[in-house]
Amino acid sequence: MTGQPYSDKNKLVAGLLQLLPSLFFLLGGIGRLYAGNIALGVTQLVLSVVVGWVAFVCGFFLFIPFLVSGGLWLWFVIDGIMMLAGRPVDGEGRPLRPN
Repeated sequence: MTGQPYSDKNKLVAGLLQLLPSLFFLLGGIGRLYAGNIALGVTQLVLSVVVGWVAFVCGFFLFIPFLVSGGLWLWFVIDGIMMLAGRPVDGEGRPLRPN
């Protein structure tokens, strides 16, 4: 429709890979890595493993780390919803193939 070629990556797969692991395991960035957005995907993955899981484990003793893990969880879930509902692009700027 816009004259731009579509990416070879699928929008539904990218959105679900971003949304489902973040909902169940507080693990973000997998959908971004699939779509080719390497910098954002690695950033989300490192933050979820290093900051999110450590803050969750420490949260059993303090309240503030639960806010940190909750904020990361919210970011990953909103990002997954935006990938499903929005018009995400791959690492080269091409729109992801629609469902």
